[in-house]
Order: sequence, then structure tokens, then C-alpha cells
Amino acid sequence: MSHALTPVPVTARRSGPLRGSVRVPGDKSISHRAMIFGLLAIGETVVTGLLEGEDVMRTADAARALGAIVHHDGPGAWRVRGVGVGGLREPAGLLDFGNAGTGSRLMMGVCGSHPITTTFDGDASLRKRPMRRILDPLEQMGTVIVSQEAGGRVPLTLRGPKEALPITYRTPVASAQIKSAVLLAGLAAPGETTVIETEATRDHTEKMLTHFGADVVVTPEGEHGRRIVLKGQPELQARPIVVPADPSSAAFPLVAGLIVPGSDILIESVMTNPLRSGLLTTLREMGADITVESEANEGGEAVATLRVRASALKGVVVPPERAPSMIDEYPVLAVAASFATGTTRMRGLQELRVKESDRLAAVEAGLKAAGVTCAIEGDDLVVEGSGGAVTGGGTVATHLDHRIAMSFLVMGLATQRPMQVDDGAMIATSFPSFISLMNGLGAEISGVEIG
Repeated sequence: MSHALTPVPVTARRSGPLRGSVRVPGDKSISHRAMIFGLLAIGETVVTGLLEGEDVMRTADAARALGAIVHHDGPGAWRVRGVGVGGLREPAGLLDFGNAGTGSRLMMGVCGSHPITTTFDGDASLRKRPMRRILDPLEQMGTVIVSQEAGGRVPLTLRGPKEALPITYRTPVASAQIKSAVLLAGLAAPGETTVIETEATRDHTEKMLTHFGADVVVTPEGEHGRRIVLKGQPELQARPIVVPADPSSAAFPLVAGLIVPGSDILIESVMTNPLRSGLLTTLREMGADITVESEANEGGEAVATLRVRASALKGVVVPPERAPSMIDEYPVLAVAASFATGTTRMRGLQELRVKESDRLAAVEAGLKAAGVTCAIEGDDLVVEGSGGAVTGGGTVATHLDHRIAMSFLVMGLATQRPMQVDDGAMIATSFPSFISLMNGLGAEISGVEIG
């Protein structure tokens, strides 16, 4: 795939104080779902603030291949005319999702419960990611796996049943992708499809199902879990969607503002859904000076403008039950922890082993390249803070992982010697404007602008 061919090394150097106000791109999770719900609804869904990174564009291409009419009206502005639940067209060719784990897994749920045959593929990184966790519940619903690579990986081909079976499914790990794939598959099944999760994960799918007119009931399950019951075969009606700024992308300027001495920045309209705000909770426990300047509601999601000032951080223990609400933010949290005083222990990170890369191993290797003392102990990552003096000077292997790339570029803004990442090309999958946005605040990141 394109961004796997020519690596683009990028270097970040110690910068002066970061100042200014920024709005990061639209939320990736909601952007994928906007395209998917636009496909499954009757009428025209108007989307504003969509993230136009490569991952979401692959989901838009898949929606087109399945029969939706997708128009681009300007930056972040899109219209999707859908075919309705049960109305998917069998695609003429394979669905190539590039690097998009979310898009591919959610669309497997959509296609797997319709009476069509679909083939899913992606880039070298996606081909390594496990899909078995999505295929298991789909098989229970009647989906036939025509072909697959070892361990249930792409490329794989699914053939949906004439009518999908509703199931009750307990997710084996805390994963919004598994939950969402089952619920999206359940739309095409008669009766009630139920998903039970032991740890509550991001709830964008449930909120969007309600927004588009589906009958969804969410109740608590156990201490931290939820039971979600969906009434199948609804007629979803097109609704406008406003995509709020992505908290996972906001994490990068946020941590930069904390670790670069003298910084004082505003990050506008960041989604503060409690199931996505584990990083904010953790950084505040570490002593971060983060204040809420204004609050609003965008597209059914709470948003806030955050003021971030450089702070002396201290090490903390991050409990395992917080992982679902900040699963994508651990790499940049590890960067923050390396500038703290004392030890930070992030517990229960097994899910990081199956992201775009083995993120746990990639973070450990990157920290060591910067001269930080750290260790993986079981599923925990332990980082010894330097009290603000991180040497830097290393080159970090990104393994085609955008979040590893951005995390260590943020680190280089405050290390004594520059930090380089071996390839920044894949940053375009989630945050095409990252380098220009950071440099606009006063950062010193040099390399080819991505996207």
C-alpha cells in the first residue's frame, strides 16, 4: 500500500514554549460510524466536521461499493444517501481498508449479516491484526467464512445468511469494536440482539443507533459493565451528524503543552465523553494543569475547550479498568510519564498488543531509544520518570503505527536531544495536519508534511 512503500523520517527538536489555540481533526470513531450509519439509513445524512484521514476515506469507499451515494461538499462536509438496513448491494470488488482496523471490523458486522458475499483486505499492518474476535459472533449469527488467512486475518471473505440470527453475546475482552460489530450485525436480524460487556467501552455506536431511530436499551451490568439490547430490523432515518474534535488526537498537543516548559495552549471543542476521557483523568491525577474554559454539546456528545499549561507531573498507578476509556492514549501517556517525577505503572494493557502494531513493545522500545528506564511486567508498563530531564537522541521504529509516530515526535519537543521517527507517512491515517498544527503552536518538527 502507498504509505508502506516510501518511509518518511520525521524529527522533533526541543522547542520554546507552545502558545496558541488549536482545533484538532474530527473524531475518528464517530467519523467511521457516520459513513456506516449514512449507508444504513434511508434518506440523506449530512455530516460536518468529518475526519478526512485515509482510514475514514476507506470506510467511505466501502459505503459507496455497498450502494451508498457519497458526496464531498467541502472540508469536513459530506452527504451520504443510504440504502437502508437490508438494502446493501454486493460489491463488485474487494473492500480495501488500508490501515483501518475500526472501519474493517465494523463493516464486517454490517456485511456479515446481509445476504451478500464480501471480501475484506488491507495493508501490511491490517493483515497482521486479529479478526477472529469479530468472526466468532458473526458465525453464531449465520455468517459463513468462505476464506480467511491464518488466525482469522485479512484477506477474508464473508457470505451473509438470508436472515441473520439474533444472539446474546458476552464480549471476551473490553472492545468497542467487537460490541459495535455485533450490534451493527444485529440491525439485520429479527428480534433482539444483546451484547454484554464486563467493562464499559466507548458508546458511540449506541448513541448513534438511538440518533438514527433504532430501539436500544442500555442497562448496567455488574460493577463496571453494560448490557445493550437492540431491537432488530429497524428502518433507520437519515439524521445530521456533527463530528466533535477527536480526544485521541487532542492527546498529542495536550501532552506537548504539559511537558514543554512555559507552554500555555487552548484545545477547542474536544469530545469529553466519560468513556473516552481516561487520559484527562490520569493526567490530572499526575498534577497536570488542565482547565475547562467552555462546554457545549455537538451531535449528542459533550465537548469542551481545554486550557493546558506546562506542569510538574508526578508518577501514578493507572488502574486496569481505565484502559477502555484511553486505550489509544497509552503511548503518549508513557511519554508524559517519562517527564514525571517518580514511577508510573499502567496496568492491564494486554489490548495494546493487538493494535496497529504491538503497541506495548513499540512504546517500550521507543522509551528506551530516548534513554528512559522502563519495563513491561506481565501486561503492565512501568515507566521511571526523569523529573523532566529526558535525554532523547534516538530513532524510534513506528511499525506503521500513527500513534507511535506522533507520541515520540511530541516527546522530542522536550528532550535534550532531538527524537526521530523512522516513518511519519502513516500519520495521515488519523491526523493529516499534525505537523503543521503543532508547528503553528511553536513546535519544531521537520519532515515532509503528511497528507
